[in-house]
Amino acid sequence: MRMASMALALSICLVAVPGSAQETRRGILYKDPQCGCCENYANYLKRNGFELQIVQTDDLPSINRQNGIDPSIEGCHTMLIDGYVVGGHVPVDVVNGLLAGRPPIKGISLPGMPQGSPGMGGSKQEPFTIYEVGAIPSKIYAVE
Repeated sequence: MRMASMALALSICLVAVPGSAQETRRGILYKDPQCGCCENYANYLKRNGFELQIVQTDDLPSINRQNGIDPSIEGCHTMLIDGYVVGGHVPVDVVNGLLAGRPPIKGISLPGMPQGSPGMGGSKQEPFTIYEVGAIPSKIYAVE
């Protein structure tokens, strides 16, 4: 059953959704007040049609716990959007795939601050591993 859920989530995250042809996506982005890469990620989302309310917080771990993100898969910031939680520097095509596909999961997270990810500097060193948010974090997607 778990494998079927993962396969469904993976197939949904692969849905191609053109960024410019869709409606505005509205979300709340929780971030550390001192974090510049979170600002860069918010600007990246805005350039891709997202409208964000940015909430500064010194207690991001609490926000993550409230939304089911396990400490092992925490990202740099946390976004709540259309009933889902998105942790970290997840590429916009994956976020759009999640929102278009509406899989029966809590959300997704890209742990840490991977070099070359949206909002971060540098070039990508390896595929980004994105996890399903749930009781037991499960790898669902690798972005090459």
